[in-house]
Formats: sequence, C-alpha cells, structure tokens
Amino acid sequence: MAFHPIRFPLDVALGSRGGPERRTDVVTLAGGGEQRNGRWQHSRRRYNAGYGVKSRADMQAVLAFFEERRGRLHGFLWRDGLDHSSGGAVPGVSDQAIGVGDGVRKTFQLSKRYGASFDPYMRPITRPVAGSVRVAVAGVEAMSGWSVDVGNGVVTFAAAPGAGAAVTAGFLFDVPVRFDTDRLDIELASFDGAEAPSIPLVEILP
Repeated sequence: MAFHPIRFPLDVALGSRGGPERRTDVVTLAGGGEQRNGRWQHSRRRYNAGYGVKSRADMQAVLAFFEERRGRLHGFLWRDGLDHSSGGAVPGVSDQAIGVGDGVRKTFQLSKRYGASFDPYMRPITRPVAGSVRVAVAGVEAMSGWSVDVGNGVVTFAAAPGAGAAVTAGFLFDVPVRFDTDRLDIELASFDGAEAPSIPLVEILP
C-alpha cells in the first residue's frame, strides 16, 4: 500500500459529484425525543468521478489511472472543484489561523475553519499544493525561515514564533483519496463516447 502524489485527471474531476460525509448515531427515546452522537471527529469526503467522463478520451485516461493505482490499493490526489483553497481563488496570508506562538513550539498543522461562532469545524489540511503556501507571524508575512511538508501539511519554523504571536496561513490544497472499488464498469455509448456511471472515491483520513 502506498500513496502516489499525482492528481486524478482534472477535466474529469471538475465534472464529478460528491461532498462531505458524517457518521451520526440517532437514538429515538420512548417519549419521542432523541439522543445524537457524532462517531467521527472529522468528516470524510466521497466523490463519484463517473459524472465527469464525457468522452472516450476521458475514459481512457481514467482507465489508465485506475490500473496504475491498482484499484483500491494506492491513494492519490483529488482536486475538489468547490473546496480547494484556504479562502478565495488566490490564497491570502491571513486566510486561516493555524496557531499561536509560545516561544517554544516550532510546528503548526495547516487547517481550514468551517462555520462561525456556534461550533466551528477545524479540518486538518494534509496535502497542500507545493508552492501555494503563504505564512504570516503576528500579521507580517514570513518570506523565509519556515518550510512546509506537502505530505502532511505541517509548517515548521527555524525559530519558534514569539509568545502570543498569531500564526496564519493561506494555501491551495488537494484531497487524499483512493478508489472505493476494484472494478470499473465501462459502457461504450458511441463511436467516440464512453460512460462509467459509478467511479466511487473516498477520502483517506489522517
């Protein structure tokens, strides 16, 4: 089992369907009320790439990609067309708060916040796009003195940020996924057309 740092064909990905999934237990009580328990700390995204296949060329690209990944065996990168940036189309250095310095800590995990004041969800970002990450300390962009591991999304400073200094970041990112099937069901719809109604993918959580 391995992870291949290569992105699924982008043209097909942008026509796909999918989004986050949660796992919640709901127990209905005798009086009609209910109790709910969230079993997962983090949401898990699922996609169906079959909706993005528009031609025989698309299907051939997916087929080659599937075979090289050996079906469900190896993970890869997926571009979520709706959600792949820390903020807007161009990441801003203050898009996301990733920690506060204490004069000792040197490592900070990239993350993205969803929601506002009620119960915001902090999503770990483990596959930032190389060259897209920007970091600031106390509101001032750090042009050097730090590095980011694109294999886990951890930012490491050469010198620990000072106590109370806010550490923020902006970035683009991909989703680590794998195929959720070991079989492709392909239909040759016409001379230049091919379809595979179901090509399920599932996010690989940290």
